[in-house]
Amino acid sequence: MAEETQKPEAAAAPAPTEEVVVEKESEQEDAPEKPADAVVEDKPAEAVEEEPKVEAKDTKVTEAASFKEETNIAGELPDPQKKALDELKQLIQEALNKHEFTPPPAKDKDKPAPEEKKEEDQPATSAAETEVKVETEAPAPVEVKEEEKADPPVEAPAPVEVREEEKADPPIEAPAPETVVETEVVEKVSAADDDGAKTVEAIEESVVAVATPPPAEKPEEEASSSLKPEVVAQSEEKPEEAEVPRPPPQEVSIWGIPLLADERSDVILLKFLRARDFKVKDAFTMIKNTVIWRKEFGVDGLLDEELGNELEKVVFMHGFDKEGHPVCYNVYGEFQNKELYQNTFADEEKRSKFLRWRIQFLEKSIRKLDFSPNGISTIVQVNDLKNSPGPGKRELRQATNQALHLLQDNYPEFVAKQVFINVPWWYLAFNMMISPFLTQRTKSKFVCASPAKSSDILFRYIAPEQVPVQYGGLSRDGEQEFTVADAATEVTIKPATKHSVEFPVTEKSTVVWEVRVVGWDVNYGAEFVPTAEDGYTVIVSKTRKVGPADETVISNSFKTGEPGKIVLTIDNQTTKKKKLVYRSKAKPYSE
Repeated sequence: MAEETQKPEAAAAPAPTEEVVVEKESEQEDAPEKPADAVVEDKPAEAVEEEPKVEAKDTKVTEAASFKEETNIAGELPDPQKKALDELKQLIQEALNKHEFTPPPAKDKDKPAPEEKKEEDQPATSAAETEVKVETEAPAPVEVKEEEKADPPVEAPAPVEVREEEKADPPIEAPAPETVVETEVVEKVSAADDDGAKTVEAIEESVVAVATPPPAEKPEEEASSSLKPEVVAQSEEKPEEAEVPRPPPQEVSIWGIPLLADERSDVILLKFLRARDFKVKDAFTMIKNTVIWRKEFGVDGLLDEELGNELEKVVFMHGFDKEGHPVCYNVYGEFQNKELYQNTFADEEKRSKFLRWRIQFLEKSIRKLDFSPNGISTIVQVNDLKNSPGPGKRELRQATNQALHLLQDNYPEFVAKQVFINVPWWYLAFNMMISPFLTQRTKSKFVCASPAKSSDILFRYIAPEQVPVQYGGLSRDGEQEFTVADAATEVTIKPATKHSVEFPVTEKSTVVWEVRVVGWDVNYGAEFVPTAEDGYTVIVSKTRKVGPADETVISNSFKTGEPGKIVLTIDNQTTKKKKLVYRSKAKPYSE
């Protein structure tokens, strides 16, 4: 739903916006001698030469009624855009070779695990050493008094060896190391009486002897076995990491199309480039983030999920515009139904389901687009704000904003036109506030229409036979005499005037017609007038008043065996213009 909530501008906006752009261009061209901005200070000469060209291209974009004026054929792109496309392809190829389109969280989780183990092992050994040092130094003054100088050179080596053997195993038996420490302290202290420097050396040697032997002896089965295999495994894995380039490049697709494959891939890449004003690095970052988001969100699996059909009247696809773009209708007034509103937005879980449903709907619609360079790869959005809950509904606003951010970040340049109909006053005021913050390119896509002008605006972009009946068109569900292939005619009836429509009739044929006046409130009648002068006029439908409440399509037929014409009469006695839409066809028959 967020897509449809993008900020619109008034229906007459395109004309003034073009004038504004021209004025800006003239100002910039007339003022080259003004002090340059901070960005232009480095190359003032180049900026003066290049900026007018870029602005000239921007004017073409603003004047474009749809994306068809922006070619998707790589060979027809301007040179700067070709260069940007080539650079983007190179960045993507390098990223595919390095497998950079994989979500990073998985790697982050794997790396800290071995590091933590190593850090845990190191403090364990250091703690053992510090304990030995403390134990050897603390009892020293007590033992000196009991034993004085007990032949240090003879007894010193024996306890050291005993310590090495016992301290390899003693993590479980605490008392053994205590006795060994006491004997050593005596020797070290006695040695200290002779020479202070020698005691320091003896202490250092004993500490080293205690710290180094454990990994060298039998404890390999426990301590060293836990360390050495890791080191060996890591050393063995290093050559494998060096051979990472051997695997084939990563294969990444968006909307069923590989990022680097053929001309369809160029069409997708151009969408990201245009969304970032052909800034290659920004476009690459956007693509990378989109690919990662699609994997994390599970977009491909989302297509097969069953999310219900409760919202099929809220968002639906119906027909095509005059340029062939599929049309998506978003009917906000359906949320006036309190039960539907609560079932959709009551809590975070329901809003999340709505968001997944909206993404699923959009993905299915995109998969039906034609991504060939000459194909239609954009959608027209029609947003009906009649009876819309408005900005006061916090839950709807939260869901809309969340969807808007996702769609803006991950579905660039998929909207050819945003048409807002039945727009209330508060939306027009809101649009005026945010309009200055929108880019010229974005504003050129938006059209707003009040309730009285909604049908006229729709008919400007969509043929009446393609517009749903609830919006003033002739398209209805179910089996009908006419299809979208049968073109309709539009006529504006002036106030206080009578308008006639004639359908020629050939011999032995049945004439079928559909007629509709948007808003009705007119008199309508139909009759058959034969070509022969001595023929009699036949009243097919008596003249009657059709009120606004009877705003339906009138269908009728007449079978005749002689040539003539069907004459429809619409009498508009009001002070307002009326939009008349009709179509007919003759079917021959044989007796």
